[in-house]
Order: sequence, then C-alpha cells, then structure tokens
Amino acid sequence: MAEPDSQPALSRDEVAHVAKLALLDLTEEEIDLFTVQLGSVIETAHDMNNLDLEGVQPTHHPLGLTNVVREDVVRPSIDRAEVLSQAPDVEDDRFKVPPALGED
Repeated sequence: MAEPDSQPALSRDEVAHVAKLALLDLTEEEIDLFTVQLGSVIETAHDMNNLDLEGVQPTHHPLGLTNVVREDVVRPSIDRAEVLSQAPDVEDDRFKVPPALGED
C-alpha cells in the first residue's frame, strides 16, 4: 500500500474525467468515494506487480481441475415425427421459428 505522505494512485479529477468519458453522472460524494476505492485497487495492482515471482509457475486456476466426461453411448430417443407433431409450426421436417432480427 502507498505511504500516507505519498501521492495518491488516482486523483479526484482523473476519476471525474473517466466518469465523464463513460457518460456517468456522479455526485461529488460518489467521486470522492470512487477516488479512494479505485486508488486502492490501483495500489494493490501495483503491489502485485512488484511481487517476486521467480520460480513460481504460471497457473490459470488455483485448483487442479479434471474434466469429468461420460462415455458417449448411442441410445433410443423420442421419435422425430412425434416431437414435430407437438410443435406449433413445422416446415421441411423441422421446427419453424420466427425470423431473427427481422430477416426473412
């Protein structure tokens, strides 16, 4: 973390500027709050960048994960004609649905 006498990680004006760019209408109190909170996040990221990670192997997840899969076995299913007979609309032996995004 930053020393109390050091310059803050983020200024109030910078937070207000970024909020304006993001089209956020923040109150003065929110700007003050976010200046402190975002400054803390930036300081933590800076602290993490300064860690000595020599010899530490990169990882994408803290726990070793193994995919659990089942055997792919063909088995009987519902009859296609029976399923399509329950559909509100069918065309060319398939479900007919409304066009997406107004397309025909």
